[in-house]
Amino acid sequence: MSEYFSLSDCDVIGFDLDHTLCRYHLKETSRLIYESFARYLVEHKGYDKDLLNLTPATWDFCFKGLVVDLEDGNLVKLAEDGTVLRATHGTNDLSTEELIKHYGPKREWRHFNSLNTSFTRSAKYYFYDNYFDLPGALLCGRVVDMLNKRGTEVNSDFWKDMVAAIDHNYNTSAFKEDAGTYFPSVKRDPGRYLQPCSDSVKTWLRSMKSAGKVLLLITSSHSDYCRLICEHILGKDFEELFDVIITNALKPGFFSLVPQQRPFRTLVNDVEESEGLPSLDKPGWYSQGNWPHLHELLKTMTGKPEPKVVYFGDSMRSDMFPASSFGKWETVMVVEEMEGEGVQKSDAAMSNEAQVEPLEKKGKFEEQGMKAPSAASEQWGSYFVDVHKSGGGDEESQKLTWCGHCIHKYSAMAIPSVEHIADLPLDYKFPRFSPNKPCTTGYYPRPPDSLLKRCESLS
Repeated sequence: MSEYFSLSDCDVIGFDLDHTLCRYHLKETSRLIYESFARYLVEHKGYDKDLLNLTPATWDFCFKGLVVDLEDGNLVKLAEDGTVLRATHGTNDLSTEELIKHYGPKREWRHFNSLNTSFTRSAKYYFYDNYFDLPGALLCGRVVDMLNKRGTEVNSDFWKDMVAAIDHNYNTSAFKEDAGTYFPSVKRDPGRYLQPCSDSVKTWLRSMKSAGKVLLLITSSHSDYCRLICEHILGKDFEELFDVIITNALKPGFFSLVPQQRPFRTLVNDVEESEGLPSLDKPGWYSQGNWPHLHELLKTMTGKPEPKVVYFGDSMRSDMFPASSFGKWETVMVVEEMEGEGVQKSDAAMSNEAQVEPLEKKGKFEEQGMKAPSAASEQWGSYFVDVHKSGGGDEESQKLTWCGHCIHKYSAMAIPSVEHIADLPLDYKFPRFSPNKPCTTGYYPRPPDSLLKRCESLS
C-alpha cells in the first residue's frame, strides 16, 4: 500500500452526514440534547428535577471516547491496551488507589477484549463515540450521583431509562410527529444548531462529480431530518450533488455481512415501502439497505470489478471500524478534537461561525465558561494521549488512548473538518497512518499538540 492517500485515486467518495459533512454548533446542540434526555427522565420516569440544572462548568465532564460500565456506574477512559487511564464513579474522580482497588494492580478493564474486537453494543457497557449521544455521558454520571445520594444501589436498571430517553427523542417517527424536545427545536430554528457548508465545500463536491467520481451520502438519520439538514447546509438543490443517498442506514449494521443484511427500500413521501428491494439497480435515494448490494451497484456505475471507495465519517463504531473491516473501504476520520489541540479552524469555518451566531447568543454561555465538547477536558485530559500513573504515583508514562490508537488503525488519515481539505487539488497526496511511521503521521493539516509532545518525549 502506498504511504500516501489521494482522492484522485478513488472511484467512489462517500460521506456520513452528521458531524462529517454537516457541522453543528456543538455547545448549542449539546445543551439541547442533554435537556431532551434529562427532561424525559424527569417528566416520564420521575427523576429528580435537579438533573435539569446545569452550570457551564459541568460541561467539562462531557468528553468523547468514554465507556460507561453499566454494572457499577463507573465511566472509564481507556489506553490502547485496555488499561484504565482515568475513571469516575458518577461524576466523581477515582484516585489511583481506588483504580487499583477496582481494576487490579494492572488496572485492566474486564470487557476490553469484546469492545476492542467488535465494537458491538452490550448490556454491560456503552461506548460514547459521537456527539449525538455524548451529552448522555454527563447525564449518566449525574444520574449515578443522584442514586448514590439517595442511597439506592447502582445497577444497570437506570440504563433502561436512559435508552428510553434516547428512543423518545430520536426514533424514526419523532421528527414527523414533533415528539420529544430535540427535533421540534431544530425544526424551529435550524440556524441555531447547524453550520452551513462553505462555498468551497460545495465547489469541492461538484468538482469531484465533474471529475467522474461517484458521490454517496450514507446516514443513519431518517430521510425527513436528512432533508432539513441538507437544505440548510448545502441548499435546496443538494440532491444534485450525490449519485446515491441512503438514509436510515442503521450503521454499523449496514456494513454487516450475510445473513444479517437488511434490504434497501424505496421511499414515498418519507415513508419506507414495505417491500424490500432484491437488489439495487440504479442510483437514487433509498432507505436502510446493506453494503453488499451497494457494492454491486457501484461496480456497475464505475464499470470496475473492484471500485476503490473512500468514506468520510466521525464515528469509530458506526463509520470507521465497519467500513474498513467489512467494506474494505478507505476511511477518513473527521476528528473535531484536533481543533481543541492547536489545529487552527479553517478560514471558512471561522467566517461561518462569525456570521451565524448572533452576539447575544454567543456571549451568554461563553462568558460563563462552557467548554465545547470537542475541547480537551480538565477532568479527562486529552482525547489522544494521557499520562499513566502507576501505583505509588512515581512512575509516569505517556500512553496513546484507545480512541487515538483506533484512529490510526482504522483510518487512512484524520482531519478536523472537510473544510480543511476542500480547497486542495483532488490529486493532493496526504501522508497516511502507518504502523511503521511516527504516530503523528496521518493527521492533516497537523497533529494534535498532545501527540507532538508524546513524540518529543519518546525521542
